[in-house]
Amino acid sequence: MVVREDRKEQIINAAVGIFAELGYYKTTTAMLAKAAGVTQPYVFHFFKNKEELFKAVIDRAVLRLYDAFMQVEGPGNLIMESMGQAFKEFMRVNRAEILMVMQAPAISEPEIRRHMSEKFALIHATILRKFEESGMDDAETAAGNFMAIGLLIVTSDVLQLPGLLPFKDANC
Repeated sequence: MVVREDRKEQIINAAVGIFAELGYYKTTTAMLAKAAGVTQPYVFHFFKNKEELFKAVIDRAVLRLYDAFMQVEGPGNLIMESMGQAFKEFMRVNRAEILMVMQAPAISEPEIRRHMSEKFALIHATILRKFEESGMDDAETAAGNFMAIGLLIVTSDVLQLPGLLPFKDANC
């Protein structure tokens, strides 16, 4: 069923940009279908509703971020910088996906909130694991700080306010 999976990916790919631009509530399945070049009933063939499609897009984004972080290696004194570079590269290549991941916790739908809680816990656990494996001191605090700075980087980027950042790296 290669064609079928390709169509499903085509729908997910189209959904990323629209959800990132318009947000969850302003995006309709009709918009998503049109952007994917399929009919609205065809979208429902793969996803029972908009919420399920949104969660599929989030799942793909989080899996990609997880993979990016899992590839990072380094000693405790360099791991945070290496992880930061991986995040910056992920954001550069997958900007719409990272915007979705960062805005999704603000969605009030209980199932999306639960889903996002699981995904953020996975990202935190992954970062913590990499920091602990590197021998970093106080890895738990560092993992929380790393996530907070990641959120701030995305916010700074979206709002075009580089002055929000506690550092002066023009490549963020």
